[in-house]
Amino acid sequence: MATPLAAGLVVAAAALAGRYGIQAWQAFKASPPRLRKFYEGGFQPTMTRREAALILGIRESTPADKVKEAHRKVMVANHPDAGGSHYLASKINEAKDVMLGKTRGSESAF
Repeated sequence: MATPLAAGLVVAAAALAGRYGIQAWQAFKASPPRLRKFYEGGFQPTMTRREAALILGIRESTPADKVKEAHRKVMVANHPDAGGSHYLASKINEAKDVMLGKTRGSESAF
């Protein structure tokens, strides 16, 4: 008498676990892919160190050699000779100058 009861409980537990697994899989498939959160918004009228660091993808306290390295990487991807925008290139250069302390910002040609 106990064996059929135990078998029935095992079958019921397996059915519930299967149902839960199917629901979890469908919820996982329906969720949008997780993308990296980027800074949303345009450029500020006067570039700050925070905005310059966001443009270059570095921290505000990054040393000069790392700033130059980050500038080079971003410029390779956005250089006007390689199909990039002149406006973005000027903002990237301005960000480098602000991070290196060469200018106080907003000396973009645009």
